[in-house]
Amino acid sequence: MSLNKEYQQQLLAVAKASIQQGLESGRPLRVNLADYPRVLTEFRATFVTLELHQQLRGCIGRLEATRPLVVDVAENAFLAAFQDPRFPPLAVNELTELDIHISLLTEHVLMSFCSEQDLINQLQPKIDGLILEEGLRRGTFLPSVWEQLPEPKQFLRHLKQKAGLSADYWSDTIKVYRYQTESIA
Repeated sequence: MSLNKEYQQQLLAVAKASIQQGLESGRPLRVNLADYPRVLTEFRATFVTLELHQQLRGCIGRLEATRPLVVDVAENAFLAAFQDPRFPPLAVNELTELDIHISLLTEHVLMSFCSEQDLINQLQPKIDGLILEEGLRRGTFLPSVWEQLPEPKQFLRHLKQKAGLSADYWSDTIKVYRYQTESIA
């Protein structure tokens, strides 16, 4: 379900306020659900991606809808700014230059395929986000990653590496789920 511009702007404001709150207090914004329309309190899974000068500065999210949308955005924005292990915590002077992107995820669906090539043939570049699971290993790429990895085979190889597998690893027990996102920026 697509959100209208007003709701998108509310979510972006919540993300920014949560980061600001984190800079001031070290804690995410506390959201009062009564202040938001019902559509923003439905359970949805999100990722919040932060960019500074068009370079990744943090990205945190959830693949399962476990809390209200507006709460998920506030928490993920805070975590992306201050607890993404790939980056130091956001500094005050970075806030004004920060670009915030929110990805609202659809439910993920288990894909059916008989080989790695069959899976590659089914991928929809720039549309599919993927979750790859093998045993206890798991990795995901949002659809926006297609911008850096536009070839399906390359996309899958890098996703396997993100999950802690070798790029050429294959097994009949690999599970792959597909999902899509609505992007808000």
